[in-house]
Amino acid sequence: MIKFIRSLYFGRRFYYILFGIALLFLASFWIEWMYSITWILTAIVCILVLAEISMLYSKSAITGNRLLPEKFSNSDENEVRITIKNNFRFKLFIEVIDEIPIQFQKRDFLKKFLIPAHSSEVFNYYLKPYDRGEYYFGNLNIFATSILKLVRRRFVFNKDQLVKVYPSFIQMRKLDFLALDQKISMPGIKKIRRIGHTMEFEQIKDYVRGDDVRTINWKATAKHGNLMINQFQDERAQPVYSIIDSGRVMKMPFEGLSLLDYAINSALAFSNVALRKKDKIGLVSFSKEIEVLQKASSRLSQLNKLMENLYNINTDYEDSDFGMLYGRMRKMIPHRSLIMLYTNFEHLSGLKRQLPYLKAIAKSHLLVVIFFENTEVSKITNIQIASVAEGARQTLAEQFMHDKLLMQKELQQNGINTLLTKPKDLSVNAINKYLEIKARGLI
Repeated sequence: MIKFIRSLYFGRRFYYILFGIALLFLASFWIEWMYSITWILTAIVCILVLAEISMLYSKSAITGNRLLPEKFSNSDENEVRITIKNNFRFKLFIEVIDEIPIQFQKRDFLKKFLIPAHSSEVFNYYLKPYDRGEYYFGNLNIFATSILKLVRRRFVFNKDQLVKVYPSFIQMRKLDFLALDQKISMPGIKKIRRIGHTMEFEQIKDYVRGDDVRTINWKATAKHGNLMINQFQDERAQPVYSIIDSGRVMKMPFEGLSLLDYAINSALAFSNVALRKKDKIGLVSFSKEIEVLQKASSRLSQLNKLMENLYNINTDYEDSDFGMLYGRMRKMIPHRSLIMLYTNFEHLSGLKRQLPYLKAIAKSHLLVVIFFENTEVSKITNIQIASVAEGARQTLAEQFMHDKLLMQKELQQNGINTLLTKPKDLSVNAINKYLEIKARGLI
């Protein structure tokens, strides 16, 4: 009985009719002959309500389902599919209210449509998350009514479905083609000419006409009595690490995402390209201590492991310890590697405090320091000045932008590769930087 009461709702038409009957009863106080007619109308309405209830609560029912992907991609549009089937012998007017996860703060979801008898309806909608983590969907509520629209029956499906939001694997797939030799053109992607070759020894083999005479191995030739040459192959499987600063400076938000999430999305896309280029990929996350350490490897399972580690990175709002990072890197990463360091500096003084440690890291590894333009500040420099206060704000904004360029120059003068980028362009620019380094044979 309780289940029946909870699923039964009266439609607006029912309340309009009820209000009309109340007015008729009021009017019958002065017009007596209307009193009997009003009772007859009341009886007819009751019969229609009971008839509709019996129709909606017959053995037939409707079935519904919410189809979710295995995981959501952060900062991307993710598809949610709803399927509904009408098993009744009459058409139904349907209202769908899906209880979307609280993170989206969306409380106005409503879909209305008509489903003929023994027919199905499928529709999609899209959600764009801005935080990694677990998202819980509530009930999928489907309200069904007949052509009378006096009574509605609620059907509930898919209660408490869970989906996890991972770093942007959709963005990773979009940039996946960059690992191919035949590159498709895409806005923001640079075509970089390969300069020279980085070669590693493969084997000694017999000389064949057409081989490069400069690779003749004279010692092996003397030993075997015929010409022998060294065969080389392009050097590959070089260690490449994404090191992400998870301190408080990376919590700054731009266009819905924090700098930390931009860095995480970029690290995933960049690592995927590096892995397809036959390099070894690894990951380090740090603030006061090393939080995540994934040794570089070229195994196919490395990318899935990296995605799981990126999923769990969060900021602790503390100042990052670059001295600790340098000390731990000497033990953790003994071989020369490409280090893509995602961090941020807003003031020259902040950079100069960390510069000795960055220079020390650059002596042992090929270091690329990636930090961010403040796009909100840059917007101020483009506005029309209408007051003294606005002029002062614009002057300060220009000073901040100039300081960023000074930081970039300071790092370059100390032999450190830099990438100063807008947050939204981070992934493309990081991949371009990696391809440039590969083309120049620096690693």
